[in-house]
Amino acid sequence: MSELDQIAARMQALRETIEYHNRRYYENDAPEIEDFEYDRLLHELIALEEQYPAFATPDSPTKHVGGKADAQFTPVEHAVVMESLQDGFSEEDIRAFDKRVRDVVASPVYIVEPKIDGLSVSLEYENGVFVRGSTRGDGRVGEDITANLKTVRSIPMRIGTPLPFLEVRGEVYMSKEVFLALTAKQENEGEKPFKNPRNAAAGSLRQKDSRITRARKLDIFVFNVQQIRGETLSAHRASLDYLRSLGFTTVPFYTPCADIDAALAEIDRIGQIRGTLPFDIDGAVIKVDDFTMREALGSTSKFPKWAIAYKYPPEEKETTLLDIEINVGRTGVLTPTGVFRPTLLAGSTVSRATLHNQDFITEKDIRIGDTVIIRKAGDIIPEVVSVVRHSENAAPYEMPKVCPSCGEPVVREADEAAIRCVNPDCPSQLLRTLIHFCSRDAMDIEGMGEAVLEVFVARGLVHTADDLFHLKKEDIAAIDRMGDKSAENLLAAAEKSKQNDLSRLLFALGIRHIGQKAGALLAKHFGTIDAIMAASEDEILQIDGFGAIMAKSVVDFFALDASRELIERFRQSGLNLQSTAEVVDNRFAGQTFVLTGTLSQFTRKEASEIIEARGGKTASSVSKKTTFVLAGEDAGSKLQKANELGIRVLSEQEFAEMIQ
Repeated sequence: MSELDQIAARMQALRETIEYHNRRYYENDAPEIEDFEYDRLLHELIALEEQYPAFATPDSPTKHVGGKADAQFTPVEHAVVMESLQDGFSEEDIRAFDKRVRDVVASPVYIVEPKIDGLSVSLEYENGVFVRGSTRGDGRVGEDITANLKTVRSIPMRIGTPLPFLEVRGEVYMSKEVFLALTAKQENEGEKPFKNPRNAAAGSLRQKDSRITRARKLDIFVFNVQQIRGETLSAHRASLDYLRSLGFTTVPFYTPCADIDAALAEIDRIGQIRGTLPFDIDGAVIKVDDFTMREALGSTSKFPKWAIAYKYPPEEKETTLLDIEINVGRTGVLTPTGVFRPTLLAGSTVSRATLHNQDFITEKDIRIGDTVIIRKAGDIIPEVVSVVRHSENAAPYEMPKVCPSCGEPVVREADEAAIRCVNPDCPSQLLRTLIHFCSRDAMDIEGMGEAVLEVFVARGLVHTADDLFHLKKEDIAAIDRMGDKSAENLLAAAEKSKQNDLSRLLFALGIRHIGQKAGALLAKHFGTIDAIMAASEDEILQIDGFGAIMAKSVVDFFALDASRELIERFRQSGLNLQSTAEVVDNRFAGQTFVLTGTLSQFTRKEASEIIEARGGKTASSVSKKTTFVLAGEDAGSKLQKANELGIRVLSEQEFAEMIQ
């Protein structure tokens, strides 16, 4: 291969790699590499395209913003393109930018501001009222996320001056405090935590249910006027001051600089304080202040020529791994945590970091006593980058074979990296297990929420789920703010739950891979808990909708002595251990329904129960195996896919006729 062939091949490989990471970052909100590493790849491709223009392609990622509109949201065409920014990584890059500016305009004043790491959005106001909000998308077409943006408390629904029209651009972000609380909750509940605040903010804004977005406590900094009617603005700093007067939360500080030396000094200052800021930044932005000068400078196909973003390299430091501690989460996952010699890193002292799992430890060959390099992923979460050297006589680390909390053997399923304790009586899992057991979709014990259960566990009143059915009125009444009436209500709710169908109990047990639907299928197929406990994997696999992993999970759970003892205690306590599901007929046998939109004659739960009582099953997504799609009001992408695949779509009236 000639040198030119090698260059062309390298450019093609860079384009494919960058586009892959664009999809991971912009569309999936799940990046696999740090921003700094991504920017280096993009910078290399830009340099090669400039040196070898014959090998450049019109669809190169250097010529467009990385994202595209998501099909689940209505597309929004931006009247003013939401451009990206050119990146700089060194003082030389910033001075080269300054020279390009001064070649066109004389004596520019620069504004330097922090580059907030979040999701870029457009906010539109008509006569002072917020009417539409959208994502950047590819810069020209974004997604309408108005409902979700209305849950962001720092976005004004009405501005101080009723301008005929105003469009502003801002960055929706999640504060470090909120992010750390969210990831701690995700880890505690066995969910995969967001990698950084930017992903958390983007994932939260793309929720179909705006109530989830509201619960994520997002914020916004507005940093640009896209369009305005009813007011004339001539400079960037004045526009930010004006937006602030209207009630917007603008970027927290923006500093005018008379020349590039002052701008570089401000970049250095922001770099020194970035670790102390309550929000995440991934750089600093230099902008020409005067709007007339901006017009003279213009833009490329992707970047404005009047601005540049300086990207800070991630700070990395050496430290010593002193120990590895094992924590047990709600779902029984054993998570190794590295304990380090305390080290000042990116504005705070780091002494602990998750080591994820055995595969991560083995891949990096991490051993106790090692000298390691650490950094903060997204400038927040500490992580081990690599091992510098092993200490003398250090041995490869192996995760424990038994749970450090209860002493029971742990298991690792073939398709998972996690090592898990499946003992239902494990003390480390107790509180979260009880919360799930009492939840609405499980045993539905009204009044037994997290706060109440936490007190029961702390006082030693409850050690297993069965203890909930043996609580004493006087013990509950003695708790602050409870009293006799509250105690009576709780005991009545627990007593009532004993009559629940077996399917609810199966879901409440928290068996790995067994959700509500699988619990219902198990109960319906076998009829009793004893038949389920006696069933083999092959017998469970006969259930339509069950796979090998689900079947093995059921068998493994009931093979534990602790599980069988718990079921026996439930029996002695008077819980129903039989299926009460009524089978009306088998008219829907072998048929799969998908429910979409808002139903008026039934709730989705009622419709699902009707289908299952007649031998059918429901699924959450449309595929070639789908028999019918039951569509209510405002049906969305599932209805569209059904039409594309030629699947019959039922109205509620047609469904009602089918079940008569």
